[in-house]
Amino acid sequence: MRLLGIVALLLVTGCASVPMPNDSCSTKFAQEFGECKEAPEIIQLPTYEQLLNFPPAEVMPVVAVYKFQDLTGQRKRRDNLADFSTAITQGSEALLIDALKTAGGGTWFRVVERTGLDHLVRERQIVRSTREENDNDKGIQPLLFAGIILEGGVIGYDSNIESGGRGARTLGIGHQSQYRRDVVTVSLRGISTLTGEILLNVQTQKTILSVGGGFDVFKFVDMDTQLVEIEDGVAENESVTVATRAAIEAAVVAIIIQGDERGYWNIQEQTGDESEETK
Repeated sequence: MRLLGIVALLLVTGCASVPMPNDSCSTKFAQEFGECKEAPEIIQLPTYEQLLNFPPAEVMPVVAVYKFQDLTGQRKRRDNLADFSTAITQGSEALLIDALKTAGGGTWFRVVERTGLDHLVRERQIVRSTREENDNDKGIQPLLFAGIILEGGVIGYDSNIESGGRGARTLGIGHQSQYRRDVVTVSLRGISTLTGEILLNVQTQKTILSVGGGFDVFKFVDMDTQLVEIEDGVAENESVTVATRAAIEAAVVAIIIQGDERGYWNIQEQTGDESEETK
């Protein structure tokens, strides 16, 4: 009985460290299938809020994004196994375009399509030929040209730049915790379409934190005739994609401020009432 009491106490104590499904999970689904699926969510980072609440531009510049690639060459880390999966998302262009359209609630940049330009041109040809066949004199509007091209990429992914932990053990009962810190670095530059001159250039970085902890018990009970051995632990890893998005959003904020300081565009001055609303 003493053994069962110790095991029950340790299991109940360990439940507090294990993450449980959120309240939005369907109880009926969990009962039928023994699992719970969480609903999708919109990620709103501190950098996202800063971009969204940014003062609008006096005149919205037209910009284009051709590519914004993973330039790190890093692969996912897996112990004692060769892994060809990349450590960084290969869809950074989508994250950059989303950040540009988020700035000021959509009042900052007019972003023209360039990553899927072949599809756009093909569709315009279909529209033009369809109108010609139906004797429709309405012309198709010309494409916007961008005054500034935004280039760059994820230029660094430094893993395990800092790691450590601590632990203690007494009378066969121990507790330990570990942490690890990685860093992702992003570079973003603005290039003049007319001259090819690099007008703006910023770099940002975001840490990626992984933490873990747990406890273990190794004891003999009942006159040293029964052995109790229990381990419990949990680890939490910050999303690399979310960290990359945060670094890109910070780069957009930085390039807006740098462009305003150098006179390539102007941040609209807010009145007192607008400033209070933003706060």
